[in-house]
Amino acid sequence: MTSSDRRIAILAEGTLDFHFGKTAISILRYMPQDVVAVIDAEHVGMTAHQLLGVGGPIPICRTVAETLPFRPTQLLIGVAPRGGNLPPEWRGHIVDALNAGLDVVSGLHFMLGEDPGFQELAKVKGCRIEDVRRAPDNLEVAELRPRRKRSRVVTFVGSDCAVGKMTAALEMRAAAKRMGIDVAFVATGQTGIMLAGHGISVDRVVGDFMAGAVESLVVEAAERADLVLVEGQGSLLHPGYSGVTLALLHGSSPDALVLVHPPSRRTIDGYGLTIPPVERLVAIYEEAASWIKPARVAAIALNTRDMNAEETDAAIRETESRTGLPATDPVKFGGERLVEATVDRVLAPSSPSV
Repeated sequence: MTSSDRRIAILAEGTLDFHFGKTAISILRYMPQDVVAVIDAEHVGMTAHQLLGVGGPIPICRTVAETLPFRPTQLLIGVAPRGGNLPPEWRGHIVDALNAGLDVVSGLHFMLGEDPGFQELAKVKGCRIEDVRRAPDNLEVAELRPRRKRSRVVTFVGSDCAVGKMTAALEMRAAAKRMGIDVAFVATGQTGIMLAGHGISVDRVVGDFMAGAVESLVVEAAERADLVLVEGQGSLLHPGYSGVTLALLHGSSPDALVLVHPPSRRTIDGYGLTIPPVERLVAIYEEAASWIKPARVAAIALNTRDMNAEETDAAIRETESRTGLPATDPVKFGGERLVEATVDRVLAPSSPSV
């Protein structure tokens, strides 16, 4: 099914917010033309724009049955709960979707296609279940494979999970395209894969092969684009996900980094661990990258969604003062400043490539 044929109903039951519902938010922000309805009983009767400021007039419904007048062709699981398991209360929505003849797309760690009940029902109804987090076979250990010399790689890193690393990368890609730069986006998580149509969810890959999986994606993208933007995952500071972040950082062997940070967040979400000052974050990531290949942080992408205009301006000025690096909120102001900073400071033709 092509994008133009796809009509998505997003399941975001009870978690339609900018943290746990980040998959739903991203689909609504970047693919609203493909979405016909959202399922969330807490906000029935509202539109996506009224609740979230993205997605336009897309209606929020209570059940799969209520979405059927909008003629969806697939149910997309728009929530990524901690651990990626399937909440028991969602099973009914998935059964209803399959009974209605809808394909189901999921980014959970729980493989819906391996569930006997879903598998049998999909077969009977002629539906397809797509588990986008399923890792491909025959992945290899990273080998520091050379890339096309003209291509440059930028990897997005963050102070915590769910800070907007993918969003910053997509905004920078859009800006690069507007500026006439040949650019590619490398998806390394379930939402990025849903948006890009390809990629590998690194957090689902066996540890030995995580860096190799990223390396293969980057080498392929470098063959077709001069600027390769690698979606970040997790954070080196995160007790649960730091391993994924390090594998992605080393597997991508970037020429430059973009650090993503919400200035109002003081601690690692769910753990209470203090997030260091932004200048220390820059040093941490540059040090970790240098163990394989030196890479400077070229710019700071701030997530100021919870700040007003005055607070946003103050946060940008403070970040630039503390780091000496260009900073902006790419959602509010576009990604051009990130592109300019990266090209001017790091990705000049004389910069070394892998």
